[in-house]
Amino acid sequence: MKFQTPQTLKQIAALLEVSFVGNEDFPVLGMNEIHVVEPGDIVFVDHPKYYDKALNSKATIVLINKEVPCPEGKALLISKDPFNDFNKLTRHFRPYVSATATISASASIGKDTVIQPNVFVGNHVTIGEGCLIHPNVTIYDHCVIGDHVQIHAGTVLGSDAFYYKNRPEGFDKLLSGGRVVIEDHVEIGSLCTIDKGVTGDTTIREGSKLDNQVHVGHDTVIGRKCLIASQTGIAGCVVIEDEVTLWGQVGVTSAATIGKKAVVLAQTGVSKSLAGGKTYFGSPVEEAREKLKQLANVKKIPDMIKQINQQ
Repeated sequence: MKFQTPQTLKQIAALLEVSFVGNEDFPVLGMNEIHVVEPGDIVFVDHPKYYDKALNSKATIVLINKEVPCPEGKALLISKDPFNDFNKLTRHFRPYVSATATISASASIGKDTVIQPNVFVGNHVTIGEGCLIHPNVTIYDHCVIGDHVQIHAGTVLGSDAFYYKNRPEGFDKLLSGGRVVIEDHVEIGSLCTIDKGVTGDTTIREGSKLDNQVHVGHDTVIGRKCLIASQTGIAGCVVIEDEVTLWGQVGVTSAATIGKKAVVLAQTGVSKSLAGGKTYFGSPVEEAREKLKQLANVKKIPDMIKQINQQ
């Protein structure tokens, strides 16, 4: 998420009431998670296991809970609770604004787009030309929808990320300030749920088609011309490259990448990244031919045991 107005290190430190390391005029342009950070972004880290990754990332401002040597060309914000302070930044730069109408006056809706009854369109939503939004669709604030997109009844775009920190007093939620971006010629079935990014975008690229009851987690990117069948669940921060097919009831773990033109057969559990151009099946996932051979061999076990007992 980029700030509307560039900030300085001193301004951000004053907002959070924390100390800093670096030039007080060091530019701060936005905030993002580790997998999508760019120069000018703030990234937070609160566990020693991830210090090096954050300090060596593309982010140039690191919100951290320990005084450490500052890498050259970067700045530090020293916080007792980086998770909580990251939430403070989200609240400040992307505050929640209650709706005052079913279709917000700040929404932009393109020519020849049809909005059916009982659709909710939130603040600062952009919908392109020639779209068809069916009844009871909910489109949260800041979503971006391209041209010639169809969204079927009951689908929700832009709900919060499922992202919590386990504290002694209970689960603490990381606030979501990102967006959902749907590119041109996408069709989304009924009762789908697509979570917005924590600070970046959850993106479905041009020409992809989602069946009914598909869930897409925060910050996931689905490539061009993908087919995703019903009851598929995709976790956060997944990358699905172009022309991938996921059949029904596939589950994909967080941060996995599925390569271009891969096919994942029904009821497969994708627990790791998969190379493109192959067909996969099973849980744990393997190439389909190998997995089917294993299953065929399993069926032979009773006969093998019977033969051994007869000897």
